[in-house]
Amino acid sequence: MLFEPRSGRLAAWGNALLAGLVSPDEAATSIVGEDAVHRVAGLPGEGGPVGLTLALGRMRGLGVTGLRVALPAPGHPLGLSGPAEFNARALDAEEAVVAVGAALGLVPEVVEAGPAGDVHVAVVWHCLPVREAPPADVPSLGEAERELAEALREATAVLTRLDVAGSGPVAEAALSAYRARAEAGREVLAPGYPPRAVRVLALAQRVDLLVSLAYENGPGGAVAASEMAARTEALRPVERVARRALVAAYNAAVEERERN
Repeated sequence: MLFEPRSGRLAAWGNALLAGLVSPDEAATSIVGEDAVHRVAGLPGEGGPVGLTLALGRMRGLGVTGLRVALPAPGHPLGLSGPAEFNARALDAEEAVVAVGAALGLVPEVVEAGPAGDVHVAVVWHCLPVREAPPADVPSLGEAERELAEALREATAVLTRLDVAGSGPVAEAALSAYRARAEAGREVLAPGYPPRAVRVLALAQRVDLLVSLAYENGPGGAVAASEMAARTEALRPVERVARRALVAAYNAAVEERERN
């Protein structure tokens, strides 16, 4: 249970492709991941939805030089810059990709079909105009790393105090899966990202995992409604820090390129 948003895969491998570090087919395959198919609708110059390989090439032709991630939540337009229509759709999807070099953004629409155990996932990325302005509330990698260290301590303390997600088969299985993937040295980002971004992303995923376990692994010791509300209130800022760090990590390739 690692939080790897589709917008993160699109931005990471799209940036690697735009930098000439991977082939179009490798980028498209990595973006699709375990989904069945991804298509892009609404691209300027295209009459209907097109495949990822063609879409990424078309975006390069439109002047796109990089891709940034947005992970907004109610009251927190993280990574967005407007206009209102794009922000609303991104908030509904809880993620989006914003192009650098062209006033375009992409919001995913996910459709699942098929019986349990054989579900096929299709994704349509809707291309919409965006406002060319600095994205909201995105920290630097250094800021994100410092915030995460404190957030990890806070998350651990909250889980211990509220007696949630610290034990039991669900928690142990999730933590074991996280450790196995981390120890396997999986490629958490595409080529072209600095090592610090990989480190920040891995830590942000760990913090997000702890928060998810706290929400999903039953009430634990928080048996009263007031105690459950207190748990949510205590974890909300930790969750916010993790999302900020995820955005900083996925955007690091663009930020580094702009500095150089």
